[in-house]
Amino acid sequence: MKINQLIELAHNNAVRKGFWNDDKKMRDALPDELYEIYRKESFAAKLALIHGEVSETLEDKRDNRGDNEIYFEGEKPCGIPIELADTVIRIADLAGFLGIDLEKAIKRKLLYNATRPFKHGKKL
Repeated sequence: MKINQLIELAHNNAVRKGFWNDDKKMRDALPDELYEIYRKESFAAKLALIHGEVSETLEDKRDNRGDNEIYFEGEKPCGIPIELADTVIRIADLAGFLGIDLEKAIKRKLLYNATRPFKHGKKL
């Protein structure tokens, strides 16, 4: 699967599951200047959810879960691989909402990173 396919899948699923309903309602209800304020706050909330997934990954590591261990809470899969997947899914969803070509951005950044010095020039 290509990155932009992942973005489309993640964002469309989030829309179907109602995670963007408030944005559509606010777009229809607010004047442009107030909608832009709402959208900045919504963006911050989405970033906090991404951060939350990263934090859950760290908690699994602190709980001595194996790097590739997947365990279940009922039917819900959990573990470091799952939390990293959740992080990527949330990033893909946000990129889809914002219309970001994340695949292009990642390629550009990887090419730039290849030109950087060891540890970005930091002294050991």
